[in-house]
Amino acid sequence: MSKRVEPPGPKKFPPPESMRPTIVGTDYVVSAGHHLAAEAAARILAAGGNAVDAGVAGGLVLNVVLPDMCNFGGVAPILVRPAGDDAVWSVAGLGTWGREATLEAFLDRFGAQLPEGPGNAVVPAAPAAWITALARWGTLRFAEVAEPAADLAERGFALDVRAAYAIGAFGREWDTTRDVFLPGGREPQEGDVLRQPALATLFRRLMAAERGGDRTAALESVRRAFYEGEVAEALVASNRAGGGWLGLEDLAGFVADIAPAVSRPYGDWRVHVTDTWSQGPALLQALAVLEGFDLPAAGHNSADYVHLIVEAVKLAFADRERYYGDPRFVDVPLERLLSDVHAAELRARVDMGHALEAAPTLGATPLGRYDTTYLCVVDRDGNAFSATPSDTLDAGPIVPELGILVSSRGLQSRLDPDHPSVLAPGKRPRLTPAPAIALGDDARVWAFGCPGGDVILQAMLQAFLNVVHFGMTPQQAVEAPRVASFDAPNSFYPHTALSGRVNVEARIDEDVRADLAARGHDVVAWPEWEFDAGGVSMCLDLRPPAGGERVLAAAADPRRSTYAIGR
Repeated sequence: MSKRVEPPGPKKFPPPESMRPTIVGTDYVVSAGHHLAAEAAARILAAGGNAVDAGVAGGLVLNVVLPDMCNFGGVAPILVRPAGDDAVWSVAGLGTWGREATLEAFLDRFGAQLPEGPGNAVVPAAPAAWITALARWGTLRFAEVAEPAADLAERGFALDVRAAYAIGAFGREWDTTRDVFLPGGREPQEGDVLRQPALATLFRRLMAAERGGDRTAALESVRRAFYEGEVAEALVASNRAGGGWLGLEDLAGFVADIAPAVSRPYGDWRVHVTDTWSQGPALLQALAVLEGFDLPAAGHNSADYVHLIVEAVKLAFADRERYYGDPRFVDVPLERLLSDVHAAELRARVDMGHALEAAPTLGATPLGRYDTTYLCVVDRDGNAFSATPSDTLDAGPIVPELGILVSSRGLQSRLDPDHPSVLAPGKRPRLTPAPAIALGDDARVWAFGCPGGDVILQAMLQAFLNVVHFGMTPQQAVEAPRVASFDAPNSFYPHTALSGRVNVEARIDEDVRADLAARGHDVVAWPEWEFDAGGVSMCLDLRPPAGGERVLAAAADPRRSTYAIGR
C-alpha cells in the first residue's frame, strides 16, 4: 500500500505576497491599462509578432476601450528597445501647434487664457507614432495589428463600472461626443455595450490604404491616409469651426520624430526616458538627487524616506518648470541638468529636518482627476515597448465623421513669453505622459510607466525604487503605498500649485504623516488605495538572461483597471 501524502493546506502554502500575483512567462509579458488591450497584445505575440507589433496593437485597443483616458486623435509617446541592442529609441508621439498660432494671435483671440476645446488643439500625433514604431521595429502589417481595435470599435465591448462612470462624467461636454457616448442623453451603465462605428470606419479606411511596393511604403500610405486627404480635411474643418489653429499643411507635414532616448545611470541600471518635450528627464533628475542618500537605511516609507522622495521630486520639478520645453525651440541645458555636479548641488539643498521652501503659487485649486493610460511589452528576444497614450474625452469634441477628437495638449503650453514652454507656431507643448525603459548591467530589460499627470513620474520613481532597494516583487512594488507632491505648478492650465502639499495614501502610518507635517509639509491623507496615486505597470526580466533564454515578469496596479498577462 502506498503511503498517503498529506494534501497541501494553509500550513504548506504561505499567504499571498500581494493582492495579485506577479505574472511570469518565458515567451512574453504584457501589462496594460485595460484587460482587452493586454489580451490583444498577447494575441499578436502568440501569432508570431514581436513586442512592438503587440505594443501597437494594444495601444490601438486602448484608444477604443479607454476613451476617457486616451484617443487615437491624441498623443502617444513611445520608447522602444530593439532586441540585442544597448540603445533605446524615442518616438515623439506629440503634436505641434498650427503655424498660425502665434502668441500675439492667440491672446487677441482668447485673451490671457487657454480655452477648453478646439482652441487648444495641436496636431494629432498618436497615429503617426503608432505607424512609425511599427514601420521601424515591427514585423507585421498595420491591418494585422489594427484588426483587434477595429473589431472592438465595430462590434463593441461591455463597460465595466469604472469605464461607465468615467464616460458618463466626461462624455457630456460636447454635442458630438454625447451623440457617441451618451446617445439620447442616457449615461452608460455597467454592462452596456459601447460601439463606435465612425472610429471603426476610420480604422478600416486606414487598413485599406496599406498599399505599396514594400512594407515601409505601405505603412507610409497608411500615414498619408490620415494626415492628407479626406481625413485631414475633416479634422481641420472641425478644428477651425471651433476656433482652432490647424491647417492642412500642419497635418501633411507632421512626422513623429525618432531619436535616441535621454538616459542616466542609477546603480546597476541605465534609465531611459523621452526628451524635454515631455517631463521625462525629471525622473532622472530625482534619481540623481536620491542616489546620494542611503535609502534602505532610511527604511521604506518611513518619515525620512518619504521626506527624501518629496524633496527630490520638488527639486526636479523646479528645474522642469524653469528649463523644460520643446528642444527644437528651447536650448535646454540637459547635459548640465543630468550631471553629477548639478545633482550634488540640488542634494545639498535637502534639509532632513525641514521641507524645502514651497514653490511660488498661483492660487490653490482642488486636485483634479488625472487621466492617461499606459502599456508595456517585453518579448523572449528582449524587444521592449513602453508607451503612454493619452488625451481625455472631455478635452474636445468628437469629429463626427471620424469618431476621434483632435489632441488637446495645448493645455500644457504657457502664455508667458518668457516661459520655456510658451506656445509658438510648430512648437510642441511640454507633455506629462513619459514612459521609461531601464537596461541592467547584466542584460536585463525593464519597461515601466504610469498615468496620472504630475503624479506619473512620482509613482514610477517609487515603484522603481521599491524593486531596486527593497527587494519587492514587481507586483508588490506597484501595490506599495505611495505619496505625491503637488508643490510645483501644475502641468495643465491654469498651472496652479498647492504650496507644500504632500498627499499620502492612508496605508502609510499616521505617525509618519505627523512627522512629515512637523517638518513643514502640508500633509493630506488619501484613501488607502487612491486612483490619483497612479496606475503603474511594468514588464521586466525576472533574472539575468542566460543561454539565450529569458524569464520575464509583469505587474499591474490594482488602483486602476490595469491587467498583466504572460506566457
